[in-house]
Amino acid sequence: MKMKLKRYGLLTTCCSVFLSLIAGFHAQAADRPNIVLILADDLGYGDLGCFGGTSIATPNLDRMAAEGMRLTRHYAGSTVCAPSRCVLLTGLHTGHCRVRGNSPGIMHPEDITVAELLHDAGYATGCAGKWGVGAPPPLDDPQRNGFDHFFGYISMWHAHNFYPEFLIRNGKHHPLRNEVAPEWKDTDGRGVAIKRVDYAPDLITDDAVKFIETNKDGAFFLYFALNVPHANNEAGRFSDRPEKGMEVPDFGPFADKDWPGPEKGFAAMLHNIDRDIGRILETLKRSGIDENTLVIFTSDNGPHEEGGHQMEFFNSNGPLRGMKRDLYEGGVRVPTIARWPGKIEPGTESDHLSGFQDMLPTFAELAGASVPQNIDGLSMVPTLLGKADQQARHEFLYWEFSERGGKRGVVTTDWKLVQQDAGASNPPAAELFNLKQDVEETTNVADRHPDVVKQLTKFLDGSHVSSESYPLFHAEQKTE
Repeated sequence: MKMKLKRYGLLTTCCSVFLSLIAGFHAQAADRPNIVLILADDLGYGDLGCFGGTSIATPNLDRMAAEGMRLTRHYAGSTVCAPSRCVLLTGLHTGHCRVRGNSPGIMHPEDITVAELLHDAGYATGCAGKWGVGAPPPLDDPQRNGFDHFFGYISMWHAHNFYPEFLIRNGKHHPLRNEVAPEWKDTDGRGVAIKRVDYAPDLITDDAVKFIETNKDGAFFLYFALNVPHANNEAGRFSDRPEKGMEVPDFGPFADKDWPGPEKGFAAMLHNIDRDIGRILETLKRSGIDENTLVIFTSDNGPHEEGGHQMEFFNSNGPLRGMKRDLYEGGVRVPTIARWPGKIEPGTESDHLSGFQDMLPTFAELAGASVPQNIDGLSMVPTLLGKADQQARHEFLYWEFSERGGKRGVVTTDWKLVQQDAGASNPPAAELFNLKQDVEETTNVADRHPDVVKQLTKFLDGSHVSSESYPLFHAEQKTE
């Protein structure tokens, strides 16, 4: 009898401990935020009202900034889309990640993504929009890299077409009611439509909203990757329509403006982006999960001049020099907003030096997930929570871009070094800018500061690793 009592007491103790652990687990799970990462395509630093834009109203994004934090020194992973998205997903800059240009090559099975980490931590993971990581990725590439659900474009060139004949849903063709011209029938979906019924960006937003509604009762990660305000490059070259490559269903409030058609199209795209961000935020509130959701909005690189659009028409790069494909600030510094009610102090801003490689460790920390060793990113959680004194800091951020002669760049808190035609001359010419005094990068001061050039060149030379050596960066994992 005593033995039974003793065993019963031990069982009771074990049950109590187990129930306490379960309760603690549920409490921890409840504290983990949902994460919504919204990525615009070719949006400039000066396009949003909250970043100084004055031509096109962006009330929802401005309100998001007023309710959250503006990150004024946040940098894209690259100056074009495919490598920038690879950096975003893997936490590795373009000297280490697999995809380093809009050129052939895709991520490999050993490449660990933020979606895989969050999936393994119990998050439902969804991507709606433009995948475009490498060329040509298989139709189920998002699923291979950690996403439970995908709807949108896999090929970056397919994403040029706003009225395609199909989109991809979970690795399979999802037919639409559009029809492209005969010369585009045998392509990956890119081209110019001669029958326009279903506007893909609207369908993609609907899918993002549905993903939130479906997964509102558990932790989820939504990567909402817009393909606007990118242009349909093919339509810009071959279409005689007034909007050329800036394809929209209509010009909306800008129809009567005395502007060129492509600029009306660009303005309508930006108007629709702001509208759709409003839909996302309203869905979170309606679902009762607004205060437990971190929403980050950013852009994959600087503004473009394609499809008939001219960047300077709306001063899309604001005070910065350069645009898409440049390593100057206008090509890589991107407007970034973070909102998390009750956690991020409203109306704040941070000039903490940060980049796309920081998204993976930030989200992993919030989710309680493990992080691969030797990534290039640092968690931004202290910055977001107003604990700047606890924030780990980058010594520098690095980019390399092999197209159009090759470019390399590195930025620190105060300095920016850019090498143009990095493979053409030995040593390549260096441009040095003091961003603290010259954010517009108007004056090359390399001759005045050879010691700074020497130090930053060491950062450049030490940052490149052959993509064939890439698996070494994932040989082990650690828990943070």
